[in-house]
Amino acid sequence: MNTQEFLINSNLPTPCYIIDENALINNCKILKNVQDDTGCKILLAQKAFSNFDVYDVISPYLAGTEASGLYEARLGAEHMPNKECHVFCAAYKDDEFDEILKYADHIVFNSPNQLKKYGPKAKTYGKSIGLRINPECSTQKGHEIYDPCAPKSRLGTTLSMWNEMMSDDLIEMLDGLHFHTLCEQNSDALSITLKSVEEKFGKYLHKMKWLNMGGGHHITRADYDIALLKECIKNVQDKYNLEIYLEPGEAIALNAGYLLTSVLDIIHNNMDIAILDMSAACHTPDVIEMPYKPPLYNFCEPNEKKYTYRFSGPTCLSGDIIGDYSTNEPLKIGNKIIFEDMAIYSMCKNNTFNGMPLPSIYFLRTDNSIELLAKFGYEDFKCRLGKTTVS
Repeated sequence: MNTQEFLINSNLPTPCYIIDENALINNCKILKNVQDDTGCKILLAQKAFSNFDVYDVISPYLAGTEASGLYEARLGAEHMPNKECHVFCAAYKDDEFDEILKYADHIVFNSPNQLKKYGPKAKTYGKSIGLRINPECSTQKGHEIYDPCAPKSRLGTTLSMWNEMMSDDLIEMLDGLHFHTLCEQNSDALSITLKSVEEKFGKYLHKMKWLNMGGGHHITRADYDIALLKECIKNVQDKYNLEIYLEPGEAIALNAGYLLTSVLDIIHNNMDIAILDMSAACHTPDVIEMPYKPPLYNFCEPNEKKYTYRFSGPTCLSGDIIGDYSTNEPLKIGNKIIFEDMAIYSMCKNNTFNGMPLPSIYFLRTDNSIELLAKFGYEDFKCRLGKTTVS
């Protein structure tokens, strides 16, 4: 019996997330190979996967964590101790920055303004200081919401902004540069981006100690060109004598999670529509935001098999739709189905719109034992909205 069938036939309550330890370890072994062969350092981008209960599993394979602000920085420092903690934020807040200094080793600023405001203090605390650059090189199509190089992007310092605002003192303050331009892409996109980075900022790389190539690298995907990635890393190392960082999120937990759900009802309105006890809007918001259609075990594209269904959530949002899928067996009320690749951008982004309960989180161990990591209830909904007794 494979993992999906094992989970479908289990007595786990639905909806629930399941994190797969075997898949996590396999991903991390691939990433460790990249580090071992190149000497680069790979960080967990917690914005994609921040289930700290399993950090002890992935920590031995990684150099540390990357955070998008105070809370993620604290989470990484507390649950992956003795590892590096990097933070980048588009704009830091005065009332949070001192606490960030307690947790972060590397602090990356988004603009010369932020570097000038906070950089000197960070330096006095012995932090490694970086500036995010925008090479203005888009390598993706159709997802401008995820393209940091899209026109009028707020993310990163463009060359024109650098030339206008970066004084010699600010440049001397820098230990490294950071760029993040990719989204679920292969290493050919990185190769193209690096050419633009060198063309615009190459003369400054010689002054730096490190270069962070950001995230969006789908390193653990089956068709990913790891050899080209290693070549890109080594070329930059050799040319500029830099320490190289990568900070993927998805690559660490890619295909390492499931969302188990049950069919509550089936209605017909020009097609068969299954209403599930999970919600795209609440439990897999990237399905609507990106948008994309997650893989569904044992189902195919619509009309490829005998029966086609539209899977949807129980909320009042008309667009609470996961997608259309087909199967050879008719679906019945009460059936359990399982969505795949549900570890990333799911648990860390879910919400309680419509008062939807948050799914429990389980950990499927390598020995097939199942550990409950988190269970949620009414108070988790209520405490986000007003005064409660919850601290």
